[in-house]
Amino acid sequence: MIVSAALLLTACRHNGAVHTAISGGEGMSQPRYASGFSVSYTEDGCLLDVQDPLREHAEQFHFFLVPRGSKGVQVPEGYTKIEVPVRRLICMTSLQLSNFICLDELDRVAGVTSTRHLFNEEMKARLADGRARKIGIEGNFDSEVILAMEPDVILISPFKRGGYEALRGVGIPLIPHLGYQEMTPLGQAEWIKFVGLLTCEEEKACRIFDGIEARYNDLKALTADVTERPVVLSGELHGGNWYVGGGRSFLAQIFRDAGGEYFLPEDQSSGGMNLDFETVYSKTADARYWRIVNSYNGTFSYDALKAEDARYADLGAFKNKGVIYCNMREKPFYENMPVQPDVVLSDMIHILHPELMSADYQPVFYELLR
Repeated sequence: MIVSAALLLTACRHNGAVHTAISGGEGMSQPRYASGFSVSYTEDGCLLDVQDPLREHAEQFHFFLVPRGSKGVQVPEGYTKIEVPVRRLICMTSLQLSNFICLDELDRVAGVTSTRHLFNEEMKARLADGRARKIGIEGNFDSEVILAMEPDVILISPFKRGGYEALRGVGIPLIPHLGYQEMTPLGQAEWIKFVGLLTCEEEKACRIFDGIEARYNDLKALTADVTERPVVLSGELHGGNWYVGGGRSFLAQIFRDAGGEYFLPEDQSSGGMNLDFETVYSKTADARYWRIVNSYNGTFSYDALKAEDARYADLGAFKNKGVIYCNMREKPFYENMPVQPDVVLSDMIHILHPELMSADYQPVFYELLR
């Protein structure tokens, strides 16, 4: 029976303590911006439904979260029972890991994939002393290592080429974390509530998100009345293709909220697409800025950019020294950005409309390339 007006008290025991999440009606974890998950409650637990925000008819996933040790629980048809709090799990992406860092729940993370852009000192220490382990790269996971960890669940990104079919036979529940598919910055950040449900830190996760939301919307309000909205290009050429997000993508929203305009204003798609240089060039005549995130080994510069492809120098944003840059070798971009959209927005406003920010503002992720 779905709880309608009554409050549901779910007690989750963790390390001898009792964590409580009190939810009424739809529950405080019901997302306001994210469209990839929804939450409802029964007398026995929480119904967690997951779907791809970008594809309406894609496969859906259904989980029934119950307090660990619950007996005689009736699991709804079509749902997979998950006992919470999860004790040990595996993260497949930095975006997933960012939620556990923000919630101070890294003790639950038993395994990760790549550590190429790992900055968090606690996670590094856990990997160094064996409390956590690397499980291999996507498409080539080490099943024996995974089984030895005895994780309760594995968080996956099912619509990427992750090689997850090999994991389906190990008998460990695979739970999709689809924050990377969300079309808005606050939608992506709201997946911290999803992890809060799994860790029985629902109240803490909602409190953290409320702070993110308030700061983001306060910053967004600063640009509501700007009349000059500079056009921003994003991405680089890789293998002859320029991968860009659609005009209704996460990035496009960030640029708009910062008082800019994405270089594909008429495009209605939310996913990514590959364009050739000529197409990008033809659409960026008015682009004053060009956003680039990479992991360049050395000092990135306009000369280094031109050395990668001489045609870059023909772009207006290059000529006008308008490259907005973040080096992932130096900054924990994917590790922190998903739960810090307000900080990303601050950086962007500082660049696009510096008059709206304090004179002593110090960028965190993005700076204009010198």
